[in-house]
Amino acid sequence: MPSTTSPAPTPPTAPAPPPGTRYGYADLRGLMSLMTGDEKHGPAATSTLDVLWVLYDRVLRVDPARPGDEQRDRFLLSKGHGPVAFYAVLAARGFIDTALLPGFGAFGSPLGYHPDRVLLPGSEISSGSLGHGLPLAVGTALGLRARRLTGPRVFTLVGDAELDEGSNHEAITFAGAVALENLNVIVVDNASSTHGWPGGIASRFTRERWSAQTVNGHDHDALEAALIMPHAGQPHVVVAVTEPKS
Repeated sequence: MPSTTSPAPTPPTAPAPPPGTRYGYADLRGLMSLMTGDEKHGPAATSTLDVLWVLYDRVLRVDPARPGDEQRDRFLLSKGHGPVAFYAVLAARGFIDTALLPGFGAFGSPLGYHPDRVLLPGSEISSGSLGHGLPLAVGTALGLRARRLTGPRVFTLVGDAELDEGSNHEAITFAGAVALENLNVIVVDNASSTHGWPGGIASRFTRERWSAQTVNGHDHDALEAALIMPHAGQPHVVVAVTEPKS
């Protein structure tokens, strides 16, 4: 049964790390601080930071030296207000140069207000419109199945408000019906959904034959355990509960 824990306190903002250093979790807020502007969506992006770090630090089988490796895991960012955190993590893990971060949103920069898969190494989709990531992840998982590539896994990160979009419900129902066990969804729940779900977000998935876990969205060990738990014959969702959006 899904269980929810109270979100941990938000850690303080860190200064930007000096160039040429190796980056860890403690450097992420500093890297985010290099990106400015009204489209930064700081609080919403920060709510995804722990999930993104755990994915790239502990879970995803991806290599910045081989971003197009056929056997790589696929990560699709759907949450429209998450790119600043995504770019910071990609920079920390060596997919992009940290020198690009101050150009966020500028003319000619590869770091747009939403990721562009043509311009950004490590980005699987060009995203931004709410409700697109999960259906695209279903298609990606189906494509891997059709090609008989059983090693790569598909992960997509969505916001709880995105679940108001009807395209997600079709994707949830279909993925459960065809048992897409290589599909993993992370829902960052910062209480911004308009409608919500009786019984909680996880119940929307389990009624469609998904495996589900609800965890503290800032607890790295809990996130890792939930993301790698076995779910044979079922797609899997992790609901990562964070502080409510202010």
